[in-house]
Amino acid sequence: MSDLSALSSVPPAGVSGLHRDAVLKFFYGPMDCGKSTLALQINYNHRRQGRHGLVMTKHDRSGGPRVTSRIGLGDEAVEVHDAFDFGSLVRRTAPRLDYLICDEVQFYSVEQIEQLADLVDDCDVDVYAFGLASDFRSELFPATRRLFELADEVCRLQVEVLCWCGRPGQLNARTVGGELVRAGEQVVIADTGQAPVRYQVLCRRHYRAGDLGKNAPAL
Repeated sequence: MSDLSALSSVPPAGVSGLHRDAVLKFFYGPMDCGKSTLALQINYNHRRQGRHGLVMTKHDRSGGPRVTSRIGLGDEAVEVHDAFDFGSLVRRTAPRLDYLICDEVQFYSVEQIEQLADLVDDCDVDVYAFGLASDFRSELFPATRRLFELADEVCRLQVEVLCWCGRPGQLNARTVGGELVRAGEQVVIADTGQAPVRYQVLCRRHYRAGDLGKNAPAL
């Protein structure tokens, strides 16, 4: 794993006259640690240098094909549906793609992660992926697990998220009706039924104890 290093600009080969191998870079962290904010910043930096890229997402908090952050930043994106084929996207995009920004990658399929690796190796497209490592049960998402296995660089985001107790937040707890739950569907995006579903970042101690704290805010 490496320190956060993707903010440096990388001009396309046609601009710099130089060539480097494309990279598959995975940035991860708990909810509210700034993953989407960083995704938008990297897209801005690369686009400013004349590189051609696309922003991708799945199940953004906005409910639409956008990448949005909790601090108010946002940009249009391409929605990744279950049957989405990244290879087909690259073949039909002109001019050629230099990079992809892939947000919420924990919701992608394992096959789609394989496709992203193929784009890096076979098409020389940089891929910057952003997502959660683990779900509300503290288990790795399948797509995340594959990224840990395949990525050239894996970077834990350094923006510190705090548990209600003040310790570093590590795990994403799901609450239903104010109670922590450890069973259910892996992916729940919106409220379900009469019980509002919310998420709260906890330290390991309080996640394992099921202690949400008094009046602790949920996300």
